[in-house]
Amino acid sequence: MAPLFAVEVRHGLFANLSTWVAFFRGINVGGKNSLPMKDLVRELEALDLRDVRTYIQSGNAVFESPKKVPATLGARIASRIEKRHGFKPQVLILSAGALEKAIRSNPFPEAASEPKSLHFCFLASSPRSPDIDALTAAQTRTERFRLIGQVLYLHTPDGIGRSKLAATVEKALGVTVTARNWRTVDSLREMLSSQ
Repeated sequence: MAPLFAVEVRHGLFANLSTWVAFFRGINVGGKNSLPMKDLVRELEALDLRDVRTYIQSGNAVFESPKKVPATLGARIASRIEKRHGFKPQVLILSAGALEKAIRSNPFPEAASEPKSLHFCFLASSPRSPDIDALTAAQTRTERFRLIGQVLYLHTPDGIGRSKLAATVEKALGVTVTARNWRTVDSLREMLSSQ
């Protein structure tokens, strides 16, 4: 599977380096699949990724790669973690440019004032036949969603924990999804801009 949003970002003197984000699904959730971030950094550096930095314990990393990221990098990272830590997370990779594009495309910018209510659901691939009717049926009167490319934007002002809409997203789209709230997305953008 090709990396999510495989668009490179070039940097001045380091023109051969591209900056990327890796989203890990299923790390350090509910006391399961424990992986300290210092260990995650070490595993990514062992795969020749540079200037690796992480954000919060749920599995977000930014890094530079000395060449275009191969389509197999997410699978290679997951396999390495499985061999060394005993579980295999799902890993989605996108470029700094793609993250910025997702932010610019946000159809609910006013929701950023409540960062935990606005979610970016990043899709591993484009859904072939998304069931928009199922999503619409699951949403409450206060919730909103919009599918744009490989991102489903989700606004849940009453909270995501008990949202039937949020629980329906992956099944309705038929592809692997990993969600991050606005606070995380914005913090990753800041990390990437200082990379």
